[in-house]
Amino acid sequence: MGDPHTRGIAAFLARKGVVFSAKRYLVDAMGSMAMGLFASLLIGTILSTLADKLSLDWLKEIASFASAATGSAMAVAIGLALQSPPLVLFSLCAVGYGANSLGGPLGTLICTAVAAELGKIVSKETKVDILVTPTVTIVSGLLLARLAGPGVSAVMTGFGDLIMRATEMHPFFMGILVSVLVGVALTLPISSAAICASFGTAGLIGLAGGAATAGCCAQMVGFAVMSFKENRYGGLVAQGLGTSMLQMGNIVKNPRIWLPPTIVSAITGPIASCVFKMENGVGVASGMGTCGLVGPIGVMASDGFGSAKSWIGMLLVCFILPAVLTPLVAYPMRKLGWIKDGDLKLEL
Repeated sequence: MGDPHTRGIAAFLARKGVVFSAKRYLVDAMGSMAMGLFASLLIGTILSTLADKLSLDWLKEIASFASAATGSAMAVAIGLALQSPPLVLFSLCAVGYGANSLGGPLGTLICTAVAAELGKIVSKETKVDILVTPTVTIVSGLLLARLAGPGVSAVMTGFGDLIMRATEMHPFFMGILVSVLVGVALTLPISSAAICASFGTAGLIGLAGGAATAGCCAQMVGFAVMSFKENRYGGLVAQGLGTSMLQMGNIVKNPRIWLPPTIVSAITGPIASCVFKMENGVGVASGMGTCGLVGPIGVMASDGFGSAKSWIGMLLVCFILPAVLTPLVAYPMRKLGWIKDGDLKLEL
């Protein structure tokens, strides 16, 4: 029959909609968070790129506001996926702002999930709900952000150190490792752009920056093309110009879908570093991939938008090879049943 006290707690949590499961946090919440990231930072990046090229100061200002809302947008998206009541959802704006500042997207996911569930537990349980629910939600989320921030930063630093060691290798092996590692970081709920911007005084630039750009483009263009059957043109744009992180929920359900773009990044990385000597002169752009075309623009800007070889290299490495090779690599996996129809479907 079980302990009556335990049954009572379980019934209370069920009534509050608090369900502890990997799917809920790693698939539903993470997938929704990616949409929040797209609707803030990535749209802001795209608008900022347009503003720079068209010399539109007013659009630059709009882009900065969109990017500044990144933490709050991700938190609200997570709260929505966890079916938070309105007062909890609104309170998560503050949690997301602080958690993103202290721990980036990964910290935002962890802290927002905890704050949302605690907020749901106390929601409408007192006569002063208007005070209790926001206080519990905000304080718990931001206190956890303060506590977890150093740990999340340590993970980011360790990952960055791994990339830095890879940059010291022969260009061929460097091209493989940097391309794969930064590409993986782009798709994970961590900031590849922040990692690339944190190296030295100028960020991850030069040949290593070119390899990083190749890896990010392989992930974004690869997923966009590989999932075209499921997501059509909306998915092509959302992933190809937005972020491959939209696929994280699907990756958790079937990690094998991550293999094709990652394998392709191991191919395009050394092509970038050894064949075309492709460089990126802007650290943050090295970790952006095709988001707003920031990565390819950074590559071409380092060459002054000049030589035909640079244009050919950029088009091949950033667009053509990922678009052609990723479905080819995925084909035998589909035949083996490793990747099935619907595995790459996004809720756009």
